[in-house]
Amino acid sequence: MNKIISILLMGILLLGSCNSRRETNSSVESQFISIKNGQFIRKGKPYYYIGTNYWYGASLGSSGEGGNRKRLVKELDLMKANGIDNLRILAGAEGPNGEPRRVSPAMQMEPGRYDENLLDGLDFLLDEMRKREMVAILFVNNAWEWSGGFSQYVNWSTGEAIPYPEVKGKTWGEFMSFSGRFLHDEKAKSMFYKHVEFLTNRRNSINGIAYKDDPTIMTWEIANEPRAFSNENKTLFISWIDSTAALIKKNDPNHLVTTGSEGTWGCENDINLFERIHSDKNVDYLTMHIWPYNWSWLDPKDMDGSIDSALIKVGKYMDLQMSIASKLQKPIVFEEFGLPRDGFSFAPNSTVRIRDKYYSYSFNRVLESAKHNGLMAGANFWTYSGVGLPNPERTDNMWRNGDDYLGDPPQEAQGLNSVFANDPTMTIVKQYNDSLIKLQK
Repeated sequence: MNKIISILLMGILLLGSCNSRRETNSSVESQFISIKNGQFIRKGKPYYYIGTNYWYGASLGSSGEGGNRKRLVKELDLMKANGIDNLRILAGAEGPNGEPRRVSPAMQMEPGRYDENLLDGLDFLLDEMRKREMVAILFVNNAWEWSGGFSQYVNWSTGEAIPYPEVKGKTWGEFMSFSGRFLHDEKAKSMFYKHVEFLTNRRNSINGIAYKDDPTIMTWEIANEPRAFSNENKTLFISWIDSTAALIKKNDPNHLVTTGSEGTWGCENDINLFERIHSDKNVDYLTMHIWPYNWSWLDPKDMDGSIDSALIKVGKYMDLQMSIASKLQKPIVFEEFGLPRDGFSFAPNSTVRIRDKYYSYSFNRVLESAKHNGLMAGANFWTYSGVGLPNPERTDNMWRNGDDYLGDPPQEAQGLNSVFANDPTMTIVKQYNDSLIKLQK
């Protein structure tokens, strides 16, 4: 009889233990940002946000060359004080250091060989973000040269030199054609898939949390502005997006996946291609980028006189991309947009009146969406430079190894699109985030 009672008691204890584990697992799962009825859900509530791009965060987190953890911690605190809790971050520059207009040092120096300082830097960044209840969108590839990306994988596969535009006498057409070869090159894509598997299976060296179990990561993003780079490459582009999204979900089913697309501008101006890459079952939401100056919607000689017409084009572009979000019933994030400072100044103390008009328009689109439970779920402006400063000795305004990291990548003039910690832009960011927080309480 005593034996039977003991067995029953043991069963009750085991059942309680199992229930406790289920509650714990459920609690952990609820911390991940998910999607329900076309809205991001965070901790059981709709999540709309004004965030930023902070691509160099892992570089600052490094304890090696280029690292500055004191600055990183200060900037995270400054962003948090302004309501920013969503950061879009580069998860790995590729290739040898010293390449023209390239992020340095790189995280992946050769295929499968990593700089441990940079990996620890990403760990440190994510751990500090976790402490502040911030979340990360991690992009793991790049269509452009400033962090390696497509062209670096092609170089590793073929040994052919990268035709850097505007540096070695090459044109942008030559560079884009070279980068587009990534989609044809099985060896190059295999190297990239191994990088994806490496990151999604990583465990944080600071806090011991596996990346796939860390709610600090909101999204794995396939690439920064992935493109087919030609009409002929569209089918291969679709296949690559689909296979990468499936691989990420296989390794890490807890987190969201998105493309990093600019929208139709990055899809050979083909709205059907934009729809197709976001209709895949493993792609959770849509993205869009808008660059009024880069796309010649804004006259650099008459910024005041052309900003209103540029904003009309911005609105039409947004509406077109959002029509696909509505069709697919998935959220869409305006995750990259910027504008030069007034008069195309690079100085941190120069005015930003025209840019702030663009930002206010964009932030208001998110706020209005939030008021109506809409699909436009967030905005990550380009780009936060915090307390960093351009090097005044650079007569060409370009970044060199040893200079402060700014939000402007090394292929662009430093300070061009930067939002510095003391810019009046940050007041606007805080105002809109305060309004979003009130709505979501």
